[in-house]
Amino acid sequence: MSEEIFMIDKISSEWMMLSQRFDSKPLPKGADAGYNSVLGQFKRLSARSNVFMKRAENVLALDKDYCDLSDGKLREKALAFYELFRCRQDKEDDLERAFACIREVAFRQIGEKPFAVQIAGAFALDNGCVAEMATGEGKTLMSSMVGTLGGWRGKGCHVITVNDYLAKRDAQWMGKIYKFCGLTAKHIEQGMDHRARQEAYMADLTYCTNKEVAADFLRDRITLGQMKGLSSVLLKRIANGDDGFAGQVVQRGLNYAIVDEADSILIDEAVTPLIISGSKGNDQQVEIYRQGAELVGLLKVNEDYAINEKYKEIEITDAGKRKIANEAEGMGQFWKAVRRRNEMVHQGLVAREFFIKGKQYVLDDGKVVIVDEFTGRLMPDRSWREGLHQAIEAKENVEINPPKETFARISFQRFFRLYKKLSGMTGTAWEARGELWQIYKLPVVKIKTNRPCRREIRPGVVTADKQGKWQRIVDEVSEIHKTGRPVLVGTRSVKASEYLSEMLTGRGLRHEVLNAVNHKAEANIVAEAGQMSMITVATNMAGRGTDIKLGRGVADLGGLHVIVSELHESGRIDRQLLGRGARQGDPGSGQVIVSLEDELVQRNAGRLARYFSRGNSADSKVAFGLDLRLFKFSQRRAERHSHRRRKAVLKTDSWLDEQLGFAGKS
Repeated sequence: MSEEIFMIDKISSEWMMLSQRFDSKPLPKGADAGYNSVLGQFKRLSARSNVFMKRAENVLALDKDYCDLSDGKLREKALAFYELFRCRQDKEDDLERAFACIREVAFRQIGEKPFAVQIAGAFALDNGCVAEMATGEGKTLMSSMVGTLGGWRGKGCHVITVNDYLAKRDAQWMGKIYKFCGLTAKHIEQGMDHRARQEAYMADLTYCTNKEVAADFLRDRITLGQMKGLSSVLLKRIANGDDGFAGQVVQRGLNYAIVDEADSILIDEAVTPLIISGSKGNDQQVEIYRQGAELVGLLKVNEDYAINEKYKEIEITDAGKRKIANEAEGMGQFWKAVRRRNEMVHQGLVAREFFIKGKQYVLDDGKVVIVDEFTGRLMPDRSWREGLHQAIEAKENVEINPPKETFARISFQRFFRLYKKLSGMTGTAWEARGELWQIYKLPVVKIKTNRPCRREIRPGVVTADKQGKWQRIVDEVSEIHKTGRPVLVGTRSVKASEYLSEMLTGRGLRHEVLNAVNHKAEANIVAEAGQMSMITVATNMAGRGTDIKLGRGVADLGGLHVIVSELHESGRIDRQLLGRGARQGDPGSGQVIVSLEDELVQRNAGRLARYFSRGNSADSKVAFGLDLRLFKFSQRRAERHSHRRRKAVLKTDSWLDEQLGFAGKS
């Protein structure tokens, strides 16, 4: 990119960022909410998959118009579509011809030609829907068809993925298609310098994670501050030069986003606000957290504090408050304020009771590193807020990092509502169709598989306790392994994966473990999981981005067998794991093996679980139908609670913007 063009694009980006709306419409209430729900059902009916499939058949019928063209002629056709869509002069049938052209380009550039179901999914995305497509059905290639349209339309298109690896891989892989069509594609990754970020956002297509794109947006808003128009930007540039205030903007507005793993990013991660912060702490504050951990160590559960497992809440009793007051005597000025010391101890109790090493975090090189609950990956660039991270560091007796000061914050729910156009794709969205419409106005469309699904779901097994569950899983793995079929066992935590690994080793069963501790060989482990006689233990499989392909002869044996060792609060995540087997018409099977001591039922149906576990020995299997209903009941309760939390986060985010907004209105 020449320096002159780059400078023009930078000025344009500043104008687009200044004109970017920052306020979003509040969620409807009362009768409006009812009307909105009915409207969402109507939208889902109007955006039916069979409608898109008919249009996909029209695209296939145009194949002969492009497959016999030379590369030069095909490129001329693609560039003609570039001009057509850039000028906004396209008609409905132009979209079908454009998809037919892109389909042929994809075949020549990367050797893959989208099937009818992928084309139907592309129509769904272009219509502002979330396309639900099963694992392995080719969502990445499908999105490139719509991404090309987004690039041709000239205002930039963000393709949002769940990690830097996928952002880089997909930008390079699909980049061959975009380049042939006259477009540029770049990616954003952690640690990228300012100039590289600017160039990536100036590309026609930008592949990035939700965390990186939202963080860059907040940093741009901080940079722009209260600037009200382009004239202010130009005056600032004249006064300070290109390196001044205005030249620091990296984005060019939020025009269109295609969100991969849409349910994970738009629903599951929505309760986590993105925060831009800076250090404000000192040695005295660090010592206070150590003192707080010492006080927490003196308190006893059910005597000094009570635990609410369902809502993950801690309540300090009157006896506990008196003990804290007595023990805090002489500890310093900070501890003399009653409310302040109780809040500090409360945070320490939350860290002790609800944040477990090997589940929510791991210790990596002497540092507390958060584990992503949905993907099982480490997140070294993130920390818990409001002193929680420091409380956990104090609990683990590692170096305590000073607390940070918040400069800006936004929830992912609110951030994605700022895009002028939004669409998404995932393997599991139907269960969240109501919320996706309510929050984002996104109807969900189910796209059928290219080949009939051959997955066998075996009857679930429920044991009275965890020990019986793990023993049953090892027995099941051993039996399947004898047949030569590969087995994938999904766990919810690092601790669980390591415990199962020890049991498998004790039985002489060779296996691979994929979790937040052993994550560097992720792509290789996942890719090999479908080979003959392989046993793989993995902590969460959402957003892995690497298909499990069956090795030679495995299909004849029955394909990959997937075991779910613990159900999640959301049934969608369990379905993602089971979807790893029997992909693209391959044979495969899946089974749920859980226990009445699992966290899901203990938190959401603890009394019922204890009732049904009476009279059962540790290794017994209890009534199949009854206990699946109990787990499904627990999931529904957990999902309702999570939905309320997400709505509360959105309301809080809107309130903070009204009361403490730093960016003003535009």
